[in-house]
Amino acid sequence: MAKTRMVTQFGMGTSIRSRDYTEAAARAIRDALWHHSLNVADAFGFPKEAMLIDVEIGIQRPKAVDSDALLGIFPYGQPAIRLVKGGLDVDKPDGSGTTVIANAAVIVSFDMERRHD
Repeated sequence: MAKTRMVTQFGMGTSIRSRDYTEAAARAIRDALWHHSLNVADAFGFPKEAMLIDVEIGIQRPKAVDSDALLGIFPYGQPAIRLVKGGLDVDKPDGSGTTVIANAAVIVSFDMERRHD
């Protein structure tokens, strides 16, 4: 069996006032997931629990993100979170705070036999 990528989804999330890196990352994941209605598991006859979900989050302060909290977003499947430096921190012009922007790539795969012709 081989891990076979079926879907790649992208999302963006922000924390406008609270500079909450975990919340910005969570919103990026939700943005990627909630704009789609994918029936990939059903289409291939797999249970939803068999979905291998690789999530990469680009954010300026990866160590400030609680990746365990992000795992709870997924209603099924086997999610794995990878945090990398990316996204943006945008300072407000009056110096009153920073807006945090996170980007997410959510990749759904299945362990399936490849066809050889």
